[in-house]
Amino acid sequence: MPKFHFVEDYERYVSDLIATHPLDEAMALAVGGNYELFGQIEHAVLEYLGIQPNWTLVDLGCGSGRLASELFRTYPELNYTGIDIVKSLLEYAKHKAPSYRFILSRSLKIPFESASADCVAAFSLFTHLLHAETYQYMTEAYRALKPGGKLAFSFIEFAEGGHWHVFEETVAAASSNSETHLNTFIERSVIALWASKIGFEIQEFVAGGECRWNGQPLGQTLAILVKPAEVMSERCS
Repeated sequence: MPKFHFVEDYERYVSDLIATHPLDEAMALAVGGNYELFGQIEHAVLEYLGIQPNWTLVDLGCGSGRLASELFRTYPELNYTGIDIVKSLLEYAKHKAPSYRFILSRSLKIPFESASADCVAAFSLFTHLLHAETYQYMTEAYRALKPGGKLAFSFIEFAEGGHWHVFEETVAAASSNSETHLNTFIERSVIALWASKIGFEIQEFVAGGECRWNGQPLGQTLAILVKPAEVMSERCS
């Protein structure tokens, strides 16, 4: 089965963190640090989207469960499914949110029936994928969402000045022949094109500095796309 180009590297990275740090610290570092803070910010984004206790939510790239752990405090009965590529991250997430479901998946498919999810979220995931992979995931999200359902994801863009440092760090790593993970920039015009091709409507873009919880910014820009309430039957067939 085809799998992501960076699976082995990320598994090795997480294993090294576990071997050299206390578990909680390792699990926080594996998703970029500030575990509780960013979980709270992502939780606030879901509240902004209008999350309901009876929602079916897909969390793509759930990592070690920073969003799941925060949602679990408020919505323990939520029909939540977290998907990631590293087993140890999913095991930790399950410990944080024991009644939630977590799936190990290394394909670009979302293991859900068509028109079954209320929301698909992908925080800091598409920033590390190739454009073709992101487009495939967006197509899968469209298929899995109910009419009126929402896809929310964060991304980095050159038009956002605060994201430039990511590109500088990537260039510096390349110049020194250092190993680094993939950092992919996506412009809003590209997302708009993809959305129109797939069938999504764009609800809004929220700049990373404007998406805040208790004054703390998400950092990445947020895209909120909606699957129209009435869709043509031949779409994504």
